[in-house]
Order: sequence, then structure tokens, then C-alpha cells
Amino acid sequence: MGERYAADRLERAGYTILDRNWHSRYGELDVIAMTPDSVIVFVEVKTRRNARYGPPQEAVTARKRLALRRAGVQWLMERRIPHRGIRFDVIAITAPLNGTVSVNHIREAF
Repeated sequence: MGERYAADRLERAGYTILDRNWHSRYGELDVIAMTPDSVIVFVEVKTRRNARYGPPQEAVTARKRLALRRAGVQWLMERRIPHRGIRFDVIAITAPLNGTVSVNHIREAF
């Protein structure tokens, strides 16, 4: 649910979705998008029902960031899409069962 919500939100902001749930030996890339100015963005989506264990973005540990970087390099080598740069974002979603959804898009998170 969170990844679909994040991808829809990015598209509404003018991004083009290039790939979703892409798997490599390093792990999964949730959403890969291109900004209107041709920057490829690898987006890690974290969704939680509440903040009992902290905000969702805290789940993106140093180990996870390293795996995402490696997967991103592999994706770029396989696709060879012209671009002006890359970045890694985190979209943290808190979606309580009976409440308002909160979205925090952290650009250039790492």
C-alpha cells in the first residue's frame, strides 16, 4: 500500500516512474523515478501504522543504505538511461487505521 501511495504521489509531482519493486542480489529498490529535470531518484518507502517504534525513516539503517546504493548502481548499469544525476530519497508514511495519513518525503536522505 505504501509503495503504491508513494509512486502515485511522485507522479502527481511530475516524476516519471521508471521501475517498482526491482530486485537484485543486494535487495529491493521500492520505487525508481525520474524528476522533470532528469535526475534519477531511488526511493525507499517505509510505512508504519503508528510511531510506537519510532518514525518510519529510522528503519533505513546504515546497512540498508549501503545495500540500496549497491542495488542502485546495478540498476543503472543494466538500464543505461540518460540522466543528469542521481539521489536517494526516503518516503516515510504513517497510516493509522483510523486517522490521517502522514507523508514525509526526505529528499537526498543519504
